[in-house]
This record gives sequence, C-alpha cells and structure tokens, in this order.
Amino acid sequence: MDLKISMFFFFAFLISTTKALDPCASQSKGKDLSVIPIYSKCSPFKPPETDSWVNTIMKMASIDDPKRFKYLSSLGAQKTTSVPIGPGQQLFNIGNYVVRAKLGTPGQQLYMVLDTSNDATWVPCSGCTGCSKTTFTPNTSSTYATLDCSKPQCSQLRGVLSTTCTNTGPTECLFNQSYGGDSSFSATLVQDSLILANSVVPNYAFGCINAVSGGSIPPQGLLGLGRGPLSLLSQSGSLYSGVFSYCLPSFKSYYFSGSLKLGPSGQPTRIRTTPLFSNPHRPSLYYVNLTGVSIGRAWVPIAPELIEFNPTTGSGTIIDSGTVVTRFVQPAYVAIRDEFRKQVNGPFSTLGVFDTCFAATSEAVTPAVTFHFTGLDLTLPMENSLIHSSAGNLACLAIAAAPNNVNSVLNVIANFQQQNHRVLFDVANSRLGIARQLCN
Repeated sequence: MDLKISMFFFFAFLISTTKALDPCASQSKGKDLSVIPIYSKCSPFKPPETDSWVNTIMKMASIDDPKRFKYLSSLGAQKTTSVPIGPGQQLFNIGNYVVRAKLGTPGQQLYMVLDTSNDATWVPCSGCTGCSKTTFTPNTSSTYATLDCSKPQCSQLRGVLSTTCTNTGPTECLFNQSYGGDSSFSATLVQDSLILANSVVPNYAFGCINAVSGGSIPPQGLLGLGRGPLSLLSQSGSLYSGVFSYCLPSFKSYYFSGSLKLGPSGQPTRIRTTPLFSNPHRPSLYYVNLTGVSIGRAWVPIAPELIEFNPTTGSGTIIDSGTVVTRFVQPAYVAIRDEFRKQVNGPFSTLGVFDTCFAATSEAVTPAVTFHFTGLDLTLPMENSLIHSSAGNLACLAIAAAPNNVNSVLNVIANFQQQNHRVLFDVANSRLGIARQLCN
C-alpha cells in the first residue's frame, strides 16, 4: 500500500512539475491574458517560410505596413453610426500578436489577433469556405444567437450588404470586408459569450465568417480593441470600465508571453501619462499629442503641424498595435533621419524599408531616440530603436517614412517601439500611459 501511495504522489508531482515548466502553458490570471507574437513557438500559426525573425520583420515592414497605413488612412471616410452603402472598406490589418480567447458556452478556444485600430471582432465559423481547420462551431454553444438587420449593432458595421436589409422583415445582418490587400471575407453578425481569462462578456456581438478569399485573413479571427461601438471596451461596459493595457514581448521571444490586462484593477499606478484624444475623422484610433522628437540632446526641427493632433484635418500621431515599425510623414521622417545620421559614423546603406543602416560596430555610440508627448517623454532603449540584419553586421534605424503611395497625414507609433513597455489605455479618463516593463 505504501508503495502505491508513493507512486501516486510521484506521478502527481511529475505532472504538476511538467505543467509548471511548460513555457507555453496558459499564464492567464484574473482579467489578464497572455499575449504572444503570432509566429512564436507557443503560437499554433506557422510563418509562410522558415526564416529568421529579422527577415520576417523586414518583410512585414516592407509589404504589410504600407497596406496597414492605407487602412488607417482610409478610416477618415468611414461612418461608424450609419450603414455604409457600397463595397466593403479596405481592412489592411496586420496580425503580429495574438491572445487566447474563448467563445460560446462551453467556451471554444481561439488564438485571436490583437488590434487596437479595429473595432469589430470576427472569427471563422464552421462550414466556412476557405477558412482554416480551427473554427468556431455555433451549434455547440447554448448561448449563440444571430443578430438581424433591425438590431443597432448592424448599423454600426462597415460593409453591410444593403440588399439584405430591406423592409420586408427581420433578416440576417450580412457584411463583406477586405483584408490584407489580397483577401476578403463575408460574415454574419451574431452574438455569444466572449471569455477572456476568467471573465465573461455576455451577448458579445461579432462577425461569424462564412467564406474567405485569399490567404491574409488571420486564421482564427481578430479581437477589436478600437474605440468604436462594437469594440471590446464598448461592449464590455462597466466590466472593464474603459481601461486596458498590454505589454508586447519582443519578436525574438519565443516562449515567454506578454500580457493584456483588462479593467482598472492591477494596472500600474506609478506611470506617466499623456492625454488621449478622439478624432471625429477617425474615431476608432487612439490619438496622442506628439510635440517633438529628439536625437541625443538635439531637438529635431519638425514643423508642429506635421506631428501634433489636429481634429479638423484628422492629422496627428496614433498608438497602434498592428503596424510593425514607427512611421512618420515624409518631411518629419527626413528631419529625424538626417539628425540621426549627423551623430552616427557612416557610411549608410539601405535594407528593405530602412535607409539608415550602418556598421553594427558603431551602435554602441548611437544616440538615443526620444518621443516627446504632452506630459510624457519616451526614450527608446536601443532594442526599440535599432534593428539588425540577419547576418548581424548591420544595424538600422528602425523608423521609416510613411509609404509614398498613401496620402496619409498620420504618424504611427508602432509595436516594435512599444515592445517591453506597459502601454495603458485609460479611455474613461482620456489618458495613455507608457512605462518600461520587461515582458519577454
């Protein structure tokens, strides 16, 4: 008997130890969710090609970021409170980070892309044409329901098919949207329980994807953290009180994930903040007032109208989780680049979208890059301001100009510069906080 008892405790200890040492085991606590890079070893998604993380970043910055910029710029033409007539909007989102979430009762786990500039949540559903193998199965959920055209959520969607919403009676709210430049999907507006860590958002409205065309749709869906009426913050109401924060791990971090904290509880209290603005031209985006940029001790000469918040024109600077590298409108970027080059030993070369690359042996003496916001200065550590070639012999300033083919007035503080920082979105009090935090 003693031997059996000893063996039982031994195996129990072995199982618990294995779980404790599993770097991919869920670390979600309370209202905190794990956040991981989409192509990390803990993610179920595999990159299209076996490549170094540096080359993956280069490709995303060169190919995906311009599409994302075009999407962000196009938001000025969208109306979130009425049903748009015509083709679906171009949603050039980029899935760099995913969170574990569950939908339905009982909950079905999905790895959903985290996106602060998108409002609606959407996932592939069973029977979907062209979707991945992992889908949400509505008929196994006891809390699932469809939303018809008479529901207010339908009027808050982009890309609703006007031909399906007629006066003949309640019909399903169907919508089409494009994504990633070469992809599109059709979906039905539905509702079900959304489970994030140990909290539940009942009757959560989201798109149930019926068909996909192209290969750029996030395989298991997208979680919208924007500011519109269909976003997580709006639908969760008092549950999260309009507050969330995240810490994004480095792209080099395979196993240890960052976190998404929802609600005011557990948020950092000693954190410097800057006012958060809402722009009527692009109401989904998180605007901040960037007052200047300095390289080392030198203040870069940038015309204020190129970077500061302007509700009349829709111009300014936003914080975004989906763009890879920070982008400035051309005149502002050129001024930043030229000042950086003055303080670094050349010669300089181009690598992908980066036009200020130099010998890595000189990086130890490179000046710090600081973004100056109202009430908050963010000085980038070297890992957030420089990116290295795959061979390691070149270091590049990890900032680029806005794409030439996009008529954009936006500057975007992107996720590469946000990595290993806690970024607090306190929408209820119209403030955004940033503090250094290692979350690799």
